[in-house]
Amino acid sequence: MDLSFTLPPRVLRILDKLHQAGFEAYIVGGCVRDLLLGRAPADWDITTSALPEQVRGLFRRTVATGLQHGTITVMDGPQSFEVTTYRSDGAYSDGRHPDSVRFVSSLKEDLARRDFTINAMAYHPEAGLQDYFGGQGDLEAGLIRAVGEAEERFHEDALRMMRAVRFSAQLGFEIEEETWEAIRPLAQRLNLVSHERIQLELNKLLLSAHPDYFEKLSQTGITAVIMPIFDEMLATPQHTPFHLYDVGHHTLEVMKAAPPTLVQRLCALLHDTGKVAARTTDENGRDHFKGHPALSAAIAREFLKEYRYDNKTTELVLRLISVHDLRVEPTLPMVRKLIYQVGPDLFPDYLDFILADNRGKGAPAYEEFDPRYRGTLAAYKEIKARQDPLGLKDLAVNGGDLKARGMAPGKAMGDVLQAMLLDVLEEPAHNNKEYLLSHFLTEERI
Repeated sequence: MDLSFTLPPRVLRILDKLHQAGFEAYIVGGCVRDLLLGRAPADWDITTSALPEQVRGLFRRTVATGLQHGTITVMDGPQSFEVTTYRSDGAYSDGRHPDSVRFVSSLKEDLARRDFTINAMAYHPEAGLQDYFGGQGDLEAGLIRAVGEAEERFHEDALRMMRAVRFSAQLGFEIEEETWEAIRPLAQRLNLVSHERIQLELNKLLLSAHPDYFEKLSQTGITAVIMPIFDEMLATPQHTPFHLYDVGHHTLEVMKAAPPTLVQRLCALLHDTGKVAARTTDENGRDHFKGHPALSAAIAREFLKEYRYDNKTTELVLRLISVHDLRVEPTLPMVRKLIYQVGPDLFPDYLDFILADNRGKGAPAYEEFDPRYRGTLAAYKEIKARQDPLGLKDLAVNGGDLKARGMAPGKAMGDVLQAMLLDVLEEPAHNNKEYLLSHFLTEERI
């Protein structure tokens, strides 16, 4: 691996100022890992032998963002950089945060408290790479390995167990055996971790290059704590001509095929949760899952609420789950009605998701369903190009027109507008005021 890195000028200025004042200073953690992997770091963290007050005295613009843990944020123009004093953590009685920290003078002691070897390296252009725990070798071998004793690291912060799986998914790495074996006995400690922190790790895993590594959460006992329904999905077969996999492994396949957006990947994870309760088996041994979209949406609502997802994400995921099983013949009238039912705003996401869902069924079913998907996509593109009306707002008639003709606002008016829309979805040429009023505004309705 290349050990000669070009650091941003702002980072070099901070390192140089600390060195000129007589202190050690290194970039540390994820940014070093990313540089070794040939990736552009998203953040630049700096560790130093200088005490927090000494850091504050050296730089003009600072914010005491984590003073109790030795972290000072140094502002350089519009950018900010966290500068943290070498430290050793005390006991973690709550399984989340150290009860105390002790500032130390040794870089090695500071790196020893970190989670995984690939995140426990430091670098300075003059001093070079500082790697006391074999992080570079683990990067080359593709391994996620705890620093020191894995059990101790996971006792300190239970979220590190999820982070092991998340880094594995992001990097395509295996989890080193002792690190892997330490997780299952401690998985219940995730009950000590806030749902907000779990959500952040889950999101990073879902948006990774290997979202199907979610299965490792089940293999290590983590889903039994954070999402028990997934273990039931793995145990729910799908004896149908349309599925090659059980519900859980179908879900993992859909996660791999879905576009890497949070809404798509959450929908992939949650879209078939209702199949566990919905499954019935007929006299021929064939499984059926009637009503599972509504059941899945209800389960998803509780999951998204529990893990504190924002309202917009929750709304989109639930809408997509509710319609994910809708399929029509790909004629223009049927696709227009489908667009109206799904929602014009959601329809591109719907198309992306049903493609992923089809792929997640396995080869025979995918080959059967793919022509209908491609027909639906082609029809949608034609409908958009023609600018066909797709909703009440597109009608040539509105409530004001009906009121001007003597119709009182209320359910009857809504029914008339709905009837007009259904007619126009069938035949867009009917979307003119004269036609709609003459055909739908009868004396009986007024």
